[in-house]
Amino acid sequence: MDIAHLRDARSRSVSPENPTGEAGRGGMAAEGTGQGAARDLGVGWKVSPSVVIPAEATLTLADISGPGVLRHIWLTVHPAWWRRMVLRACWDDDPEPAIVVPLGDFFGQGWGEYAPLSSQFVTVAPHGGFNSYWPMPFRRRAVLSLQNLSAEAAVVYYQADYTEEDVPASAAYLHAEWRRSWPVGPNGIHTIVSDVHGRGHYAGTYLAAGVTYPGWWGEGEVKFYLDHDGQFPTICGTGTEDYFGGAYNFDVPGAGYTTYCSPYLGLHQVLRPDGLYQAVPRFGMYRWHGPDPVHFATSLRVTVQDLGWRRDGRYLPRRDDLASTAFWYHEAPGGRQRQDLSIEQLEVGSLP
Repeated sequence: MDIAHLRDARSRSVSPENPTGEAGRGGMAAEGTGQGAARDLGVGWKVSPSVVIPAEATLTLADISGPGVLRHIWLTVHPAWWRRMVLRACWDDDPEPAIVVPLGDFFGQGWGEYAPLSSQFVTVAPHGGFNSYWPMPFRRRAVLSLQNLSAEAAVVYYQADYTEEDVPASAAYLHAEWRRSWPVGPNGIHTIVSDVHGRGHYAGTYLAAGVTYPGWWGEGEVKFYLDHDGQFPTICGTGTEDYFGGAYNFDVPGAGYTTYCSPYLGLHQVLRPDGLYQAVPRFGMYRWHGPDPVHFATSLRVTVQDLGWRRDGRYLPRRDDLASTAFWYHEAPGGRQRQDLSIEQLEVGSLP
């Protein structure tokens, strides 16, 4: 969007200081998590900067009437909850959420350990400031919620900035879905997303990869099965590190695995073995298809091979821990009915 271009839009923001996002009603709270600190100052002095989500409870962060576009989400919570909370978004009163993703994975922090990330659509700043710039249009209503799967209450700070404005007929709804293969099955294929039907375009991938045994792990091709594709895809990459913009195993001679961030792709996290309990390396990488969306007219399926090398120079299907988050825009607001995520699904083999 051209920042110098005037538009017929009104800026609004939802936060604990203005939970309804109404004009002229920010900072009016008389009680909240900051009331003790503000006891000498009173209303208007950061009385309600955060919310408490009880154990095993779900809290609605924002319930917004449309038409409009969510343009920025900022959120922070202690890292212990990054894989113990689930972010959901529902568009236009559809009962099935279009976004169902563990909180940390939505922001490229699937391992529960902070990794700086600076990109076009997601930025994670020190020390755990989550920022999303994915445009999220809606026509009648947008509902964001956060589910706490843990047995302890969590303190969450957040702000959702949006514009009230007309949404063109061509605007699509953001969808995001998390999947994990732990381990990847004997066929050596991890499915990033499948069973998407209708018209839309694929917008991005975040992958949290945990290797289970030595050797290079990222030889597998990322494949996009579009529309009427059968056994073979329309788009077939040349390797996992290639899809995320790297080359030659992300290995800089003399330095080993080397992190990088750019507007649309990066390997922003390398967790190295510590010689004790963290026995294997783990990685976080992203590819946003901003300038190069993958368009589909009737259906979409995306997969990646879990593939490495044998000692004799042959390929080796592996059994690694791959957790992916797929982002795409779709003509319909509704999600697909899926089993709710459990804390066991999120944490096994990844967090202490």
